[in-house]
Amino acid sequence: MVGTDVDRTGLNRHMSERGALRVRLDRLVREVAKFGAVGGAGLLVNLLVFNLVRHTTSLPVVRASVLATVVAIAFNYVGFRYFTYRDRDKNRRTKELSLFLLFSAVGLVIENGVLYTATYGFDWDSPLQSNVFKFLGIGVATLFRFWSYRTWVFRTLPGGAERTAPAAGSLTASAASATGAVDTADAVDATDQALARARQRTGRS
Repeated sequence: MVGTDVDRTGLNRHMSERGALRVRLDRLVREVAKFGAVGGAGLLVNLLVFNLVRHTTSLPVVRASVLATVVAIAFNYVGFRYFTYRDRDKNRRTKELSLFLLFSAVGLVIENGVLYTATYGFDWDSPLQSNVFKFLGIGVATLFRFWSYRTWVFRTLPGGAERTAPAAGSLTASAASATGAVDTADAVDATDQALARARQRTGRS
């Protein structure tokens, strides 16, 4: 009986750990999908403004790209704050916005650094080449932005990590209670059977 209880406890713990891992994985997949949706829209805004400024003004390529990136950053903040990370902590907006601008500035340097290198380092400055390297720069910067935004800017609520723990604990407790109830029922059945056999032997004697 002790060995069975240990096996059941280990099984319940394993099931709760797998359930918690599945919940975290599902959340990450949804987060990546929402981030990608906002980022994809921001990409279109970025490229649209970049090409519009480049073809309607006399600004150099990299300056036009920087302006487009700034517009896309403003667009992305609204999308991330009110769509991708709308369930994150909203009590520290000033710090959140400051960190967002800081990491966005780093992303801006990464994004436009790729374009600057291609334009002035290799003289690849045709409209097609500029758009290709602008796109590549956005891709590299997006990886940095995803990590920095989810880690430092849009922080989870203080109790967010614990919300799944009580559920897992309740599941384990329920399973343990059910196991205990089964063991108690088995013990009662065994006692009744022993009493019945004792009565039968008494009746024969």
